[in-house]
Amino acid sequence: MLIYWIWFSRLKLSIRQKLNLLQLFHDPESIYKASAESLEELQALSAEDLEQLNDRALAPSRQILRQCSEKSISILTYGDSAYPRRLQNIQEPPLVLYYKGCLPDWESVPVIGIVGTRKASSYGIQTARKLGTEIAQCGGLVVSGGADGIDTAALEGALSSGCNVVAVLGCGADMVYPAKNKALFQQIQQHGCLLSEFLPGTPAYSWNFLQRNRIISGLSAGILVVEAPERSGALNTARHAREQGRDLFVVPGNIDSQTCAGSNKLLQEQALPVFSGWDILREYECLYPHSVRRVQPREPAILTVAQPTEHPVVTAAPTARPDKKSIDNPEKSHYSVGDNKNIELSPEEQAVVKLLTPQPRPVDEVIAEAMLPAAKVLSVLTMLALKGLAVNHPGKRISLK
Repeated sequence: MLIYWIWFSRLKLSIRQKLNLLQLFHDPESIYKASAESLEELQALSAEDLEQLNDRALAPSRQILRQCSEKSISILTYGDSAYPRRLQNIQEPPLVLYYKGCLPDWESVPVIGIVGTRKASSYGIQTARKLGTEIAQCGGLVVSGGADGIDTAALEGALSSGCNVVAVLGCGADMVYPAKNKALFQQIQQHGCLLSEFLPGTPAYSWNFLQRNRIISGLSAGILVVEAPERSGALNTARHAREQGRDLFVVPGNIDSQTCAGSNKLLQEQALPVFSGWDILREYECLYPHSVRRVQPREPAILTVAQPTEHPVVTAAPTARPDKKSIDNPEKSHYSVGDNKNIELSPEEQAVVKLLTPQPRPVDEVIAEAMLPAAKVLSVLTMLALKGLAVNHPGKRISLK
């Protein structure tokens, strides 16, 4: 039962002690119901450990279950068949995971973790978005941390391809950090899941992020470091990846940029340099022949030389429909929303947003009227929601915000 898993996960024992107890008793309920005498026979347990195990109060665990129910948070335990096998085999696997959304089929696709600095250059942001899109299009599942900078760009890129993603949080699954990623987290919840080992309501403490990094690498077949200075949480994730036997990929960066110093050093330490999503996914083509495929990027990004910037700006290259003549420098159009804000829209976004109304419409109707490929319309609707212009509703409906 879930209540015993929550009780067991909250005990102040080391993860190694807990795993040993699970080997002996098979599940937390059996540990909970074990007699004091049988526990005392275990020589590896100290008096303090036994005191922890003999605390049989379940009220705090019941309260956590109530919180999860009220906040639509699901629970995944170490003993569940849906628990990722890769994560189960790391040195310190989380015994309980809390999530919002839908779990992916971890075993059917290559899971690629994308990490990097929060204070990314415009080059780093554009590259993370580009590679997130390409990895998803080629059949990979993008996992990242949901933080500012590289994480956000990679997740947005993967979502724009119409694919699911997973964000591993350094706070409770019900918390939004950073606050400006509220719309992004809503999209992830609808197209993937928000995953956390921390209890609901846990704030984003700085030390939580280093702790959760082992989960990002633990879930992944390979880790991609896009841009990281010499002191970066991304390098901590890379260290976990090596310890866990994961593949390590790195985007080469500007040798004169401090934001690339750490990631470039990984290249000196035999990490694999990559220049496209396919550079990564082709490594898993033989392992996942039914899901991995080479796809030409639909929306190539314009990349510039890496320059550190405090407030990175993302510039996406406009795309042209196959039956239309391309224009070298099309003018960007602005869509006016409340409070005199102007949001730049691509031609496809302009066409789709005109089909939306304040009243929710079925997504299938919008696709039928848009005269664009269905995958493209889904990608555009995702980007409109991320830009705050559209709202998703239950039953696959969408409205103008």
